[in-house]
Amino acid sequence: MSRPTRFVLTADDFALTPGVSAGILDLLEAGSLSAAGAMTNRPHWRNNAPAFAQFAGTADLGLHFNLTCGAPLTRMKRLAPAGALPKLAALISGGVAGRLPLDEIAAELEAQIDAFQQAMGRPPDFIDGHQHAHALPGVRRALAQVLPRRFPDAKPYLRNPADRLAAIRARGRHSAKAALLASLARPFAPRMRALGFAVNEGFSGYSRFNARTDYGRDFASYLIAPGPRPLVMCHPGFVDDELRGLDPATDSREAEMGFFLSSRFVEICAAAGLAPARFSELAP
Repeated sequence: MSRPTRFVLTADDFALTPGVSAGILDLLEAGSLSAAGAMTNRPHWRNNAPAFAQFAGTADLGLHFNLTCGAPLTRMKRLAPAGALPKLAALISGGVAGRLPLDEIAAELEAQIDAFQQAMGRPPDFIDGHQHAHALPGVRRALAQVLPRRFPDAKPYLRNPADRLAAIRARGRHSAKAALLASLARPFAPRMRALGFAVNEGFSGYSRFNARTDYGRDFASYLIAPGPRPLVMCHPGFVDDELRGLDPATDSREAEMGFFLSSRFVEICAAAGLAPARFSELAP
């Protein structure tokens, strides 16, 4: 198999806060990103969607399905009884134990897809998940129920966060986090492929979200052992007060912003022989 020359570079968390959205829009405008995912349950989504939609011709714009931040769009009496979505650890433990209310998750997925389509006037190019929730035990069963019915013909591609252990070891950075997510998400890709959905083959982008870390060094490792259809996630954006109260990734987002607007980003991609591209441009 020949080595790939292109990879999807996707920014997570559009609409999380105004600052995060503004940063992602700047990188889309600069042509640094080839994809970005939106959190349509966030209160900023409606106002930010028109600016997001302007990049439909140049980047893949998708749904960043959210089950762990803020309030759901639907009433979730079991998963979010007080109106706030659970933390990631609770979602994982509930899924592993088989205790997640799949009917509620399916209804919330439908609502977040609806919110994307109502604001954008079209379906998402792809679906992934905040903190990889879409591929976790239990949650992926809800996706397998909803997505084939919702997208019987033209199907969004889906993000597979479970890379090969050999590739994770070869990169040598953040390997414990990557291996844990791979073990939790391993059944996701084969199940969704069997339902007719395309997924990436090769995944990286894990970070400690520490602004003092050399993000360029991290990024160079993401392009090692890329896989045949690689996808790299990132978390850029400007920091605002709302972000500091919501998410562990704060100042590191501005460090990523600076990197993606720098010549070093271009040089690292060139050294790896890889360039950002839309999913449809990757070799089949």
